[in-house]
Amino acid sequence: MRVPKYKTVVDAFAAKIRDGHWPAGTRLPTHRRLAADEGIAVVTASRVYAELEAMGLVSCEQGRGTFVRDPGAGEGVDERSVAADAVDLSFNSPAVAGQAGQLRRALRDLAAAGDLDALLRYQPHRGRAGDRAAVAVHLRSRGLVAGRERVLIVSGAQHGLAVTAMAVLRPGDVVAVDALTYPGFRVLARTLSLDPAPLPVTAGGPDLEALDRLCRRRRVRAVYAMPTLHNPLGWVLSAGQRTRLVEIVRQHGATIIEDASYAYLAEDAPPPLAMLAPEATVYVSGLSKSVATGLRVGFVVAPPELVPALETAIRATTWNTPALTTAIARRWLEDGTVARLEARKREDARGRQALASAVLAGLPWTGHPASYFRWLPLAPDSRPDRIVAALARRRVAVATAEPFATTPTVPQALRLALGSVGHAELRAGLEAVRDEVERDVFR
Repeated sequence: MRVPKYKTVVDAFAAKIRDGHWPAGTRLPTHRRLAADEGIAVVTASRVYAELEAMGLVSCEQGRGTFVRDPGAGEGVDERSVAADAVDLSFNSPAVAGQAGQLRRALRDLAAAGDLDALLRYQPHRGRAGDRAAVAVHLRSRGLVAGRERVLIVSGAQHGLAVTAMAVLRPGDVVAVDALTYPGFRVLARTLSLDPAPLPVTAGGPDLEALDRLCRRRRVRAVYAMPTLHNPLGWVLSAGQRTRLVEIVRQHGATIIEDASYAYLAEDAPPPLAMLAPEATVYVSGLSKSVATGLRVGFVVAPPELVPALETAIRATTWNTPALTTAIARRWLEDGTVARLEARKREDARGRQALASAVLAGLPWTGHPASYFRWLPLAPDSRPDRIVAALARRRVAVATAEPFATTPTVPQALRLALGSVGHAELRAGLEAVRDEVERDVFR
């Protein structure tokens, strides 16, 4: 069977990209030039680039041209392959000294407690009453007052988001999301065939009037929000912004999915949305960021009428959170370990942000002074994938804006995760970022 000529061109271009002959950021010929070089029609040249884009090998940007993509640019930041010896500024796994010793003591205490047999059995789908009560007490420190009957234990915040979406939404439902948002929710929306509707973002939060217009134009079933320490932009919505968001949601009958995974880092924040609109908000958080990423214990606080649907979703996905890890989490909640770790991590994050400010002085940025990440806008003519490739050659890994973007047009920016390496490595990595960003400006 004769292979169409354009397929031969696609294969040849793909081979050159994959073998590194054309590195990330290389500008490819215009459609007309490609057509002339290969003896094909312009419309066929467009088809070549469309197929390469579908394969994730190129990025076609209107008015700018077609560029070779970084091989990992289309993946979530948690999926990218990072060399073992690289300084990883692409993913956060914040930890402080002594956590391994705390786990060792917790396991020893648990073994001596005498109730290990109970931990080997199935647990209630929503979690044991005592565990849920411990979470309810903990959440008061975040300004959320809710009884244990509204709390469900889940296997991390991502699982909490998943069961919430399963309980509240159906395929095709419109969900308002920020134009830049947490990649894990993007993956979830795609997996569940939801329809994410992006909201423009400002320096201090989402454009709430745009949300109101969207709700008037379309049937928005839910709003995915990170009001307290947004990932990746670091904002903390003011009390006025929260009140307005709640007004819009109530007016249009939507549900708020409040992601509070990083809320522990922001002191003196206004009350959670779940406190302002408990009848319309599902609050999701966990201990992975505040304690340890390997401790997959999260929690959901929901309106009473949604609890049965959430319980069914937990049963369908994990049956229950493993009792052993939940028992450790409860002990640490009750003995103050979680509170102490959160305080130490707030201090640690502030120190890392101060270091980033010193090393990256003069470069624009967006973020929060006590967060573990920093958003680095780039010049309009910069090539983030070119910078990422140059940093990779220097054994430094960073993320572009692409995993966070919910709009067809992706901002020119980098997202720097500050919490996964030691301070000396962090300084070296940030110095490399500064060098490559400044070098790219003068190319």
